[in-house]
Amino acid sequence: MKQIVCLVFVLFAQAEFILAQKAPENRVIVITTDGLRWQDVFKGMDTILAKKKVYHHGDSLAIFTKFWDNDLATRRKKLMPFLWGELSKKGQIHGNRALGNKVDVANPHWFSYPGYSELLTGQVDTAVNSNDYKPNPNTNFFEHVNQLPAYKNQVVAFGAWDAFDRILNEKRAGFPVINGYDVYPNLHADPQMKLISSMMSQSFRVFGDVESQDVFIHFQAMQYLKTKKPKAMYISYGETDEFAHEGAYQHYLQAVHNFDSWLKEIWDFVESDPLYKGRTTILITTDHGRGDVIKDQWKSHGKKVQDSHEIWFAMIGAHVSPLGEVKQATQVYQKDLIHLLADKLQLKFQSERKE
Repeated sequence: MKQIVCLVFVLFAQAEFILAQKAPENRVIVITTDGLRWQDVFKGMDTILAKKKVYHHGDSLAIFTKFWDNDLATRRKKLMPFLWGELSKKGQIHGNRALGNKVDVANPHWFSYPGYSELLTGQVDTAVNSNDYKPNPNTNFFEHVNQLPAYKNQVVAFGAWDAFDRILNEKRAGFPVINGYDVYPNLHADPQMKLISSMMSQSFRVFGDVESQDVFIHFQAMQYLKTKKPKAMYISYGETDEFAHEGAYQHYLQAVHNFDSWLKEIWDFVESDPLYKGRTTILITTDHGRGDVIKDQWKSHGKKVQDSHEIWFAMIGAHVSPLGEVKQATQVYQKDLIHLLADKLQLKFQSERKE
C-alpha cells in the first residue's frame, strides 16, 4: 500500500513538473506617455511652435540646436533616437496619418481617463466621461492576467498620475497600482525603493499633488522590474501632457526625448535578462492626441479640439514582426490594441462590467 501511495505521489509530482514546464513564459510590458502627438512622433519638432515666443519662452535657439534638422528622418530621430533607431529596425510603429496609416481613439471624449480605460479594457464605455470618474467598473487586461495561475501575483502598475488606482480599480483588481505620490511601505525593504520614495515625497511638486514627476516613476518601475521580475507590467508617464498644457514647448520636447531614453533603458534590460529576453512583448502608445490644424490648440485636447482623437502606437519584442514604420493605409482603434497584444501572448481577454 505504501508503495502505491509513493508511486501516486511521484506521478503527481511529475505531472506538476510537466505542467510547470508548459506554463506560459510570455511576459508583457505596456508603456504609455500622456498626450504625445503623432505629429511629433513622425515629424519631429514643429517649427511653428518652436518659433512662437509664448511657447519657447525666449530660447528658441536651444530648441533648434537640439532637435532641428531639415531632413525629416534625421529630425524625428533627433527627438526619439531609440524609436527611430533600434525599435524601427526590430519592431513596428503605427499611426503616420500622412501615409494613411490611421490610429484613433474610439471613445467620444478624447481625454485621459476615457482613453486609458479604452486602452486597458479593450472596449468603450461612454459612461466613463470624466477624469474624476469613480473606480472603473470595467475589468482590465492586467486584472485578467492577474487571475491566471501563470501570472498570479506577478502583475504591477506604475503611473505618474494618481488616477490610475481608479482607472485600474486597484482594490478589485488585486495587484499593486503605484501612482502619483503613493507610498508602499512593503516595498521599502529594498533600500533603493525607500530612497526613491523619500526623494519623491520631499521633492517640489511641480504638477501639484495629483501627479509626480516622471523621473521618480521611472526609477521606481525600473528597480521593481530588476528586482521583482514581474510577468506583466504597466508604466505610464505624464510630463508630455503636463508641459503641453503649460504651453512650454521646449520642456514638452525634452519630456518626449526623456521618454524615448527610458524606452531604451527598459528594452536594454529586457534584452539583457534571461527571464525576459525573447519572451517579452512591449506595447507603447498614448491616451489621446492634441491640436495641430489650429496650432495654438496643441496645448489642449478633448472633443472640441481638432486632431485630439488621433493617436499612434509601437510594438517590439517577442511575437512582433519587424515591420518598421507601417506605411499601409489602415484604420486601427485604441480599443483594438490590448486585444492585439493579448493575441500575441496567446491569451483570451474580454472586459466585463462589475458595478
